[in-house]
Amino acid sequence: MNLLDRTQLLKPRQLKREKVPLPEWGGDVWVRTMTGAERDDYEQEYLDAKKKAGDRVPNLRARLLVRTVCDEQGKPLLSQNDVDELGQQSADVLSKLFTVASRLNGLSKSDAEELEKN
Repeated sequence: MNLLDRTQLLKPRQLKREKVPLPEWGGDVWVRTMTGAERDDYEQEYLDAKKKAGDRVPNLRARLLVRTVCDEQGKPLLSQNDVDELGQQSADVLSKLFTVASRLNGLSKSDAEELEKN
């Protein structure tokens, strides 16, 4: 197997994404993996929110989805300013999207537990 050099490591790559059908809303939406920086921000926000709210994270699903719902080119459709409004949408749909986003980004309950330990 080849060893990668600096140029190969820093080469821009397209983030993996998946189209999710949402017949409840009359269409589809793309969900993608986060960049390393986005994942770090998400994890820090998770810890800060949990500390502030006392062992729960308000709008947990929406917090992940604003970082992972994107257009066909992989550009985010939402921003941090949309968390509260997105959190008011159907729990069924948010859960469906959250499940895909969690899978694509390798997030699990054990990841949350590990975060809390560190």
